[in-house]
Amino acid sequence: MKAGEQGAPPRPSMADPCTERGPAGELLHRHQHLHGHPGAAARELDVFLTGQVFMDMIFTGLPGLPPPGTELVTDGLGSAPGGIANIAVAMSRLGLRTGLAAAFGDDMFGAYLWRTLSEQENVDLRWARRVAGWSTPVTVSLAYASDRSMVTYTRPLPLPADELVASPPGAATCFVDIDRPVPEWALEMRRGGALVFADLGWDPTETWSTDVLDRLENVDVFLPNAVEAMAYTRTRTPEEALEALAERVPVVVVKQGPRGAIAIDSRSGTGAGTRASAPALPVTALDPTGAGDVFAAGFVFGTLAGWPLDHRLRFANLCAGLSVRHRSGSLGAPCWGEIAAFGETGEVPPEVLEQYAFVVPYIPETELESGADSVTRAEPTLRQGAF
Repeated sequence: MKAGEQGAPPRPSMADPCTERGPAGELLHRHQHLHGHPGAAARELDVFLTGQVFMDMIFTGLPGLPPPGTELVTDGLGSAPGGIANIAVAMSRLGLRTGLAAAFGDDMFGAYLWRTLSEQENVDLRWARRVAGWSTPVTVSLAYASDRSMVTYTRPLPLPADELVASPPGAATCFVDIDRPVPEWALEMRRGGALVFADLGWDPTETWSTDVLDRLENVDVFLPNAVEAMAYTRTRTPEEALEALAERVPVVVVKQGPRGAIAIDSRSGTGAGTRASAPALPVTALDPTGAGDVFAAGFVFGTLAGWPLDHRLRFANLCAGLSVRHRSGSLGAPCWGEIAAFGETGEVPPEVLEQYAFVVPYIPETELESGADSVTRAEPTLRQGAF
């Protein structure tokens, strides 16, 4: 679809659509309607986040998990930054000025991850640190039947995680994990007007302590998946979980994977708040790793753009759906060139494409005139000398 028209997105011509990320961010800032924060354009960053970066190795094309004592052989292997890098890369590819505070080992994996994030993906690592003698965490992901299983190697970080952020930067938003209390740097940013987005990981004890929900008092937007939401709220359906969480946090989104997402924005001024749902993008998934993080990046962008709730959900689903067509959650995240080319493959019917027409004015003109997606994806192998 061309700007101002309904139908398929515009067909771009040739160039690397992810080498110039400025226009998308500049477009957001020119509009000056960042959701509830008119002064955000003058801030140093659009989003700031901390967390652990992993070296992800993703095996694809598997019929299932190998039974004990057996071996499976596949020709699908990707390597990419993982962990908090999934969402950092996804945000940067949408043109958001993204700052990351994280620890990197001084081994070959750490060197690869640092270079990939700072040089290839334009993630600002001024708040990151290389830690001598510490091994970079590694996760092996086995993708099969549109799902995955993972094995992770990690050693304790030899310094407090909060030590990475002595003084937080000025940012319109920040992203935290509420598996632990919201850190003081995020509370400081919130007092300064930043929106706090939060997610959480799988509880390995499966006790699903409701203490976690008490931390939502310091959160503006919460983005759990359906299993986590139901477990923590002790509810039987995603819809019941959504209602329960909406009593604790202004904006809550429950991600349902191939079933799409549902959300409530209680800030609408109506007694019941604004409710919305959006279906998942109807595409064939190669690897779902990190799709939830890519979804979150799209929702952050839509929030900063001031979109209505249903548009935020649709755009987040669009980003997540495009990402699962590639290996890995970080290097599979779409940039504006891929978003502009969405629909050219004929994967989805025109009536579905029309539902995303609101995105067109936000596609930078350089992407409308550039080429189809040519961004670097996860390497098929870990080549000698790649670090």
